[in-house]
Amino acid sequence: MTLVQHTTNPLLAALPARPRIVELGQPLFTGMPCSPNHPGFRMTLARRHGDTVRPDGGSAANEVIITGGHVGTHIDALSHVSHDGLLHGGVDAAQAQAGGSFSQHGAEHTPAMVTRGVLLDVAAALGTETLPGGYGVTAADLDKAAELGGAEPRKGDVAVVRTGWARHFDDPIAYLGKESGVPGITEDAGEWLAERGVRAVGCDTTACEQIPPGAGHSVLPVHRLLLVDHGIYIMEHLALEDLAATGVPEFLFIVAPLRIVGGTGSPIRPLAVVA
Repeated sequence: MTLVQHTTNPLLAALPARPRIVELGQPLFTGMPCSPNHPGFRMTLARRHGDTVRPDGGSAANEVIITGGHVGTHIDALSHVSHDGLLHGGVDAAQAQAGGSFSQHGAEHTPAMVTRGVLLDVAAALGTETLPGGYGVTAADLDKAAELGGAEPRKGDVAVVRTGWARHFDDPIAYLGKESGVPGITEDAGEWLAERGVRAVGCDTTACEQIPPGAGHSVLPVHRLLLVDHGIYIMEHLALEDLAATGVPEFLFIVAPLRIVGGTGSPIRPLAVVA
């Protein structure tokens, strides 16, 4: 006898029979590239198999993990950046951070997201595998990427911008681009995204915005524009090569930040579900 499963849940019914899950996050490992503004990731075994053996012969291992909230693939909380002493919505940053954690806009308030995602493949739109170091992605570039993919972000969507720079992830010096600069969106492009009402913006680089050669992370105007002015979350260090290879410009985007009380950011494991 064949059993046929039925569901009355419209969300489950809408899922493709064989959904493909594409990882959008980079792996975490000791020595991985990290913004110079943040402590790096470290993992080591605290207990090894054989250190303690139970009477039945069983043994367990575990680890110690040390990391900053903005290391690896992560999301910025609205407490991460202030401008002229104010966070998003005019919140006084000094008052909010009193006591060593944020009483407002902490990472525990960064929402989980299950929404439409749109890939804006700027590298492909400009006919290259990887944008050159320090290249500033403009609103016109985003228009080209949206036209190429046939999908434009709308209100409540998550937009992910591919520069191709993640191809350097295994080479920390090249990826961080201290001398070469790092490609990324400009204020012009940030306004383009904000005008469309996106909920979050992500990129496959360290800072999710243009870093000119030799400039480092000294000034980050797109962070101010998105986080402070518009309350739009920022995701950095995304892995977008596998997603680009699918040729699918729009997808179901899923992410669940850690609820770090009073924090300024959280590691994440974002996923794209494509048919």
